[in-house]
Amino acid sequence: MGCRRTDCISKPLSGLFGKLGSTVGSYPFYFFVFPIFLSAALGGGFIFLNDRADNDLERQFTPRKGPSKVTRAFVRENFPYNDSMFSEDRLYDKPDFASLIAVARDNLNILDGLAFEDIIRLNNRILNMTVDNGRLGFTDLCAKVNGECVSNVILDILSSNETESHGLTYPTYTYRSSSVFLGSVLGGVVTDGSSSVRSAQAMKLFYFLGNHDAEASKLWLKGFKALLSADMDHKLIDVSYYTSKSKQEEIDSHTTDGIPLFLITYACAITFSVISCLRMDNVRNKVWVAVFGVLSSGLAVLSSFGLLLYIGVPFVITVANSPFLILGIGLNNMFIMVSDWQHTHVKDPVPDRMAHAYKEAIMSITITALTDVLKFFIGVTSDFPSVQSFCLYTSTSIIFCYIYTITFFGAFLALNGRREGSNRHWLTCMKIPSDKPDGSSRMYNICCVGGDYDKSTGAEKKQPASNFFKDYYGPFLIKPWVKGAVIFLYVAYLAASIYGCFDIQQGIELYDLAADNSHVTRFNRKDREYFSDYGPSVMVIVSEPFPYWDKTKRLQLQACMEDFRTPQFVDKDIYTSWLDSYLSYGQENHLNLDEKDVFLKNLSPFFELFPFFKQDVNLTGDVIYASRVFVQTVDINSAGMEIKMLGGLKSIASDCSAASLSVYNQEFIFYDQYSVVVKTTIKNVIVITAVMLAVSLLLIPNPLCSLGVACSIGSVTAGVTGFMALWDVSLDSISMIIFSICIGFTVDFSAHVSYAFVSSKKPTADQKAIEALSNLGYPILQGALSTIVGVSVLATCEFNTFRTFFKIFFLVMLIGMIHGLVFIPVMLTAVTCGSEEKQRDKCETQEKVSKL
Repeated sequence: MGCRRTDCISKPLSGLFGKLGSTVGSYPFYFFVFPIFLSAALGGGFIFLNDRADNDLERQFTPRKGPSKVTRAFVRENFPYNDSMFSEDRLYDKPDFASLIAVARDNLNILDGLAFEDIIRLNNRILNMTVDNGRLGFTDLCAKVNGECVSNVILDILSSNETESHGLTYPTYTYRSSSVFLGSVLGGVVTDGSSSVRSAQAMKLFYFLGNHDAEASKLWLKGFKALLSADMDHKLIDVSYYTSKSKQEEIDSHTTDGIPLFLITYACAITFSVISCLRMDNVRNKVWVAVFGVLSSGLAVLSSFGLLLYIGVPFVITVANSPFLILGIGLNNMFIMVSDWQHTHVKDPVPDRMAHAYKEAIMSITITALTDVLKFFIGVTSDFPSVQSFCLYTSTSIIFCYIYTITFFGAFLALNGRREGSNRHWLTCMKIPSDKPDGSSRMYNICCVGGDYDKSTGAEKKQPASNFFKDYYGPFLIKPWVKGAVIFLYVAYLAASIYGCFDIQQGIELYDLAADNSHVTRFNRKDREYFSDYGPSVMVIVSEPFPYWDKTKRLQLQACMEDFRTPQFVDKDIYTSWLDSYLSYGQENHLNLDEKDVFLKNLSPFFELFPFFKQDVNLTGDVIYASRVFVQTVDINSAGMEIKMLGGLKSIASDCSAASLSVYNQEFIFYDQYSVVVKTTIKNVIVITAVMLAVSLLLIPNPLCSLGVACSIGSVTAGVTGFMALWDVSLDSISMIIFSICIGFTVDFSAHVSYAFVSSKKPTADQKAIEALSNLGYPILQGALSTIVGVSVLATCEFNTFRTFFKIFFLVMLIGMIHGLVFIPVMLTAVTCGSEEKQRDKCETQEKVSKL
């Protein structure tokens, strides 16, 4: 059984493709025109592009079933907003707000006279700004506490006379008998031994809006942006600004950025393809074949995108990367088709040549197309809606690309074959002599003579690059010492890749979602630079009814709460607890809060004295169904620290046996992706490998080579992951999408080489490898380099999503090409049985033994 070839499917399919090629060669006009009309009809779906655009950050880029969304629903139900007592820490969703960061120039103290006066003037301009023809100002829309707008307390403190007599302390300061946290509004702070502020480099101001009319709030935020963007000329301070709408607006504004890049990429791909398909022979020149090969990919994108836009599939910004993938597939298909066409006999009728080319090429193309489509359809089940949209658009595009390759491009190849058969010029289509006429000039011979071919084989003369793979590279690669060196290099490559895999970073910075020169990026970089000493304030929620008056159980709960103050990323001194304050209140008033009636009866006067704490307790009847306290995180200066903080807090909550605890902050909705990304990526790679192994076993007539294809996917995956770390590419929801999909394209190189190897009629494994490289070495090199050249335009893009795509796709194509041209041929020669004759004898012997 181990020697039987699994070609029961590949042989009939090859015959079927041969018949299809003959049909396309006989009636090329119909196969050429129909895709054009179909693309024109489906392309009309692009008129719905703006309507279908959906880049909602939470909906598209967070897990649909993220645990923090469940916690948020619990918080919304148990701790509803009190509009008259606004508290940012107690919100379950981000409010409408505007913010600015002022940084003192030349390392001055932001608290000193002139710089601070600049901030006061700017603040007054913002407060006095009106919109809607002067009818709406900040005081009409602001969030309020006891009827007064929420002010920037740092300005109130510094404008009062208190700091002159007492000094400003950091990170907390007692102002009007209340403790005020300054860690989120002062940055670059230098203090003395008594925590008194000596200087600060940056100040952050917030302007919170209440739950008013959404359109009115939107108008004011637009006015804020217009004011800040116009008023940036400050001598002593550098100002960055941001609003609650900025990040979403930034993403929305870049939805169609990929279209001009896509056009530039196609221009580069056409240029490279034309150059690589140039022939000195005026009949055998494949310039127009290259142009229509790239055009075939463009029609596939036009048709697939138009179809999905017609039926209402959301268009997410990540989908803009899909055309570049389709270009890579289309170029690879084109070069494979052209290579097999050149192996046919030039004197044979076009239908016969097409049948031969299709029989050899389409089988290999089918393997890659089938695995890619299956892989992307599996991605539709992802928990990220943005991944679902991307996979749906890409899988549909691959189907159209495959169809148009065997119809539109194949038809043009046949039409071009008819021109070649009539010995017509590639540009003028005039008949020209195949031999140089006597007495003709050198220029005439260069421009007006063509149609030569290899008389010994009857096929076109091979390109110098193909001869290089046949005469030089192939024989060199199979030398024993070269094989040993290749295996050594492969082991070194694998070791370096695995080492890099353990160094890859997780998480996404907010400014990675925006353009490099946008106000969002400037603000977030300043925020990271000056205000990362303190992270978000986190709710610790008791999410079940609890007898707080039971002293024994209360002490157990307080012990759990103390555990939240012990991690390195939590400030143990900044802690807000209604329960601790209530116990102090009871002690001051000589109340026995260990009795249920006393505990419940005195809550009302306590809440009247401390009204904010009333929002932290869900008291219904005589049952406290839920409550919450707050801890302050510190040193959350990177996405990696966000992961560590979220995991650490959840671990502490799960370890508490006294009550059911959970943790929440508005940002945790986005942090949830960290727990999903690695797991999803590993699952995707395993599924992709399994699918490709199954398809390869069915279509590649050798189980051992099919296993090699699957192993090469794992090898390339390790390499791309390891080198991603060296290239500063983090693993996040966006790179996970790109990574998972690009890895699938590694099968293209390995499958083509493996299929050519096992299909070869040569007697030895070394000769099979040389023939496979001779036939496919140049097409693989063309496909990889043309795709890299095409997507290189993305390296200059100001949008990080596109640059990430370029980096990952570059690594995939480069490492995949090295596998296809170096590692795979050597490994195949090392593991394959001897000659075909010996293999057949072995199988026949086993069959005889089996019969006996």
